[in-house]
Order: sequence, then C-alpha cells, then structure tokens
Amino acid sequence: MQYQEAIDYLYSRLPVFHRIGPKAFKPGLQNTERLCEALGNPHLKFKSIHVAGTNGKGSTSHMLASIYQAAGYRVGLYTSPHLKSFTERIRINGQPIPEQEVADFVETHKALIEAISPSFFEVTVAMAFGCFAQHAVDIAIIEVGLGGRLDSTNIIIPQLSVITNIGFDHTDILGDTLGKIAAEKAGIIKPEIPVIIGELLPETEPVFAQTAALKDAPLFSAGQYYSVTVEGHLNGRLQVAAEARKTGLTRKLELDLAGDYQALNLPAVLLATDILQDQFPVGEAAITDALSSVVPRTGLKGRFQIIQQSPTIIIDTAHNKPGLRAFFNALDSIPKRELHIVFGMVADKDPGAMLAELPRTARYYFCEADSPRSLKSTDLQKEASLFGLNGSVFTDVNEAIGEAIDNTDVNDVIATLGSNYIVSELNCL
Repeated sequence: MQYQEAIDYLYSRLPVFHRIGPKAFKPGLQNTERLCEALGNPHLKFKSIHVAGTNGKGSTSHMLASIYQAAGYRVGLYTSPHLKSFTERIRINGQPIPEQEVADFVETHKALIEAISPSFFEVTVAMAFGCFAQHAVDIAIIEVGLGGRLDSTNIIIPQLSVITNIGFDHTDILGDTLGKIAAEKAGIIKPEIPVIIGELLPETEPVFAQTAALKDAPLFSAGQYYSVTVEGHLNGRLQVAAEARKTGLTRKLELDLAGDYQALNLPAVLLATDILQDQFPVGEAAITDALSSVVPRTGLKGRFQIIQQSPTIIIDTAHNKPGLRAFFNALDSIPKRELHIVFGMVADKDPGAMLAELPRTARYYFCEADSPRSLKSTDLQKEASLFGLNGSVFTDVNEAIGEAIDNTDVNDVIATLGSNYIVSELNCL
C-alpha cells in the first residue's frame, strides 16, 4: 500500500471530524483501547505529558516538545488537526512520521480497523502511540483532540497533565457553561498524577479543585508560580520577562511564537519543566534556546505566523471567541495603516459569537474552505453585515488573499484567520 492509498482509505472508510464535524466524534475510550491492545499496548511503553485546553494547547505542546528536544531527549509529539499533511500529526524530534510508515500501519492493521470501525481520530491516536513506542521516545507530548474525559488520547498515564484554559468551544459536545466544559477537560486528571492549570476562572476553579482532590492529584495553578510580562517585539519575536514568584528570579526570554497571548501559555510551560526536573532535567540554556526556535525545531505553523512584510501578512488558526480575542489583542502591537482580514469559518459554529470579536474598521474578504464543514462565503457575508462588517466574497482563500494584496499599501496588515481549514489551503504556507 502506498501513502496516498492509505490516506484515501482512512478518509473514505472512517468518520473524519475535520470533514463532517461533530458527527465524526465517537465519545469513549473503548475503540482506542481495543486498537492499542491489539498493538501490544504501546501507550504503556513511553512516558508522556498530556495537554488539554480550549486554546493554547497546541502552542504549549510545541513549546514543551522544543524544550525537551533542546535538552537532548528523543521527543514524540502528537497534535491535531494537521494543516498541510497528515504526517504533521505525529512527529519525533520535529520530523513527521514517514509516509511509508503510515501506509504500512494501515495495510498491516486494515482488518483490525474494519473489525472495530473506529473514527479517523482513534486510528490516528493508535498509530501515534505505536510509532512512539516503536521508536523508543524518551517522552511524548500528547495534545488532546477534543475535550478530555472521552478523548481518544485519554488512555495514557502521563507523568504530568496540563490544562491551558477554558473557553466556549464545541459547546454542542462539551456543554454550554464554563463549568461543564471544565469538567470534560478535567477528565484527563489521573490519580496521583500532578496537574497544572494554566488559567483559573471563578467558574472553573472549583471543578478542577474537586476533581484533583477526588483523585489525590497534586494541583498547581501556573499563575501562582510564574508571572510573564510582554516587553515588546523585536525582529518579529516576542520579548517577555518571566518572573518566578517564589524566588523573584526573572528570566528574559525571546519567543519565535510572536503572539502576545503566548504570555498566557508560558507560565504552565515553565512550571511543567520545574515539576518534571527530577525525571527530565532541563538546563536554563536549553529553555532559552528552545523557546526562541519552536517553529524550526518542531515545525509548528499558524500561530501568529508572519509570512511576509510590506505589507505584513499574518496567519493564525484562531477559530473561536477567546482565540480571536487573544489574536486581536496581539495584533494591536503591530503598526498598520489599514487592516485587511481574510476570514472564513466552519458552519457548525455560532457565527455571531465569532463575528462579534472582529473589528468594524477592517476591510473584509470572506472566503470558504474546500470542506463540507465550511460555511459558504455568501452566508458568512450576510451574517457579517449584521455586525457592520462589510467585504467581498470568495470561494477560495488564495483568491481572497490575492485580492487583499492588490488592495494594500506597504504599511498595511493582512490577517488570515477563522478556521484551521482556511489556513491549511493557503498556497503561501
């Protein structure tokens, strides 16, 4: 079996979330457990950090992977969804899983897949765990796909759990209050395994405290240990000061993930390295180097990524209300004459909640992705007009960004965001 044949088989045979949305979600761990049992339980053969959260879990996972790579460890990284290639989901020391390894996995386990009828995501998780065990990683950073409690990744027993933050997203699956969503994310908390909470809110704090207490899991609030202040940008990099609250020691750090919102993710990242210092020693030089080179070291894309200057073009996968709010807070630091926004979103999300976060002063280019989940650009334009947002309609993101470039001055900024699927179809990525 060849790689493309294997991918086509998975897409055609299995429900895929990024194509059909919530209908592809198979809650529960049974299918993943059955797959992994047939593979010899690979998830029990490597150490891991489990990362959940509404926003920031991808950036946090990549920063942690970069740090442990810089410290000399063999690091597995599992994230989702992918932007360009399926192989992005499974990496070892920043290198995507070889295409032939994907094909061999599908060919070898085709009968097992057909017997269990898992989701696309469940097969991918099992493949990742098998890959990390086969290649004997020292530690794997495992990003939750959706929620936590019933997410396929939740069969691991990690050395540490991290929950970045809680916001409104996937409310049709996770619940319509912050407390309910927090309860689903808290499902990754394991008995006696320490857990870091990146951001505590009045609605979520009691949920995490109760869950941790019931499981006798040490609970750490990252904000009680680290305070991170944004000091500005230099050459497209974020300059921050990270103060350890207990010692008063301040690190000056430069991040190649340039969005100001990374200051919200960094306390949990630094605290994670402290908690695991006995198991996985990491020096100061490795942390400093790793945080300044997350993108080349791990291959991360789409996090306040500046892909061109004059005019400045920024792409970001922000696709929910808190993510958009954080993006525009960061965007305020970028000088601009006029702001152009290339925007598209999926149809199964509340457009009003997202459109309310967009600035009325920008010029808009509404587009759609080549996906059954995508909201038609004409429908998006109609919804946007109710919020005083006006712009042109495009059926392709590359046409939209091309039109935006034609309309810009060298001192303008073009931002492309709203959906992973929109960003993934950019030819310039």
